[in-house]
Amino acid sequence: MKYLYLTLTSIALAYLVINLFIYFYQRNLLYNPSENNYLNDTINFNYKEIFIETDKNIKLKSWFINKDLKKFKTVVFFHGNAGNLLNRVHKINELNKLDINILLTSWRGFSGNKGKPSEKNLYYDAQQIIDWLKVQGLDNKDIVLYGESLGTGVATELASKNNFGGIILESPFTSMVDTAKIYYPYLPVSIILKDRYDSIGKIKNINTPIFIMHGKMDNIVPQQMGLELFEKANNPKYSYFPEDDDHMMNYNEQLLNKIKLFINKI
Repeated sequence: MKYLYLTLTSIALAYLVINLFIYFYQRNLLYNPSENNYLNDTINFNYKEIFIETDKNIKLKSWFINKDLKKFKTVVFFHGNAGNLLNRVHKINELNKLDINILLTSWRGFSGNKGKPSEKNLYYDAQQIIDWLKVQGLDNKDIVLYGESLGTGVATELASKNNFGGIILESPFTSMVDTAKIYYPYLPVSIILKDRYDSIGKIKNINTPIFIMHGKMDNIVPQQMGLELFEKANNPKYSYFPEDDDHMMNYNEQLLNKIKLFINKI
């Protein structure tokens, strides 16, 4: 009996230690600015590098492709939880083929920016980016929010509070709690998770035209999450759920045409 008690006590202590570690270290697991892929793509677009000030001493490194702010919609690209601006070159190369302006921004703590990322801080940074565009003469109706993976949570938050020209969600998740349960089914993530990004709870508040795209082969965020968001989204809504795409979707002619059709409709 004594050995059973010691065993159970050891297991309980180990479980407590794991929970404490995850609680205090979770943002290091969620935000990965040093994880880089797609670094060898050639930049085939002209852009101006700018720095958008948010908090004091924090300026967000951004690339701005300004073709004609009055004539074309401006797509604001909110990237995911890993890497830097260079990791999105292959996507911007393709998006640049459309008649749009593009603002690709990086979060605090990413691409050499100062500061630490968190749900609250990313929401704040995103709003400052929108405010910067308004200083350039744009209204919300001129802006299309584009969220990639983690960035879909930020785009959803903004669009749930204000109407925009449109919103595009690439490989979105329903909530960070739902996603964390997949990776840590043995932990009480609904209790210990700090950054929740509850998109499924906010999407009904979006009254902006929405386009959701998500590949069936996504092994990071299940396509079912994108399907659930699409089901709950208000009209007008559009979708693209290809069979072969994974988490970072194939930026082929078919996908680009879907984006083009969406932007032409709004």
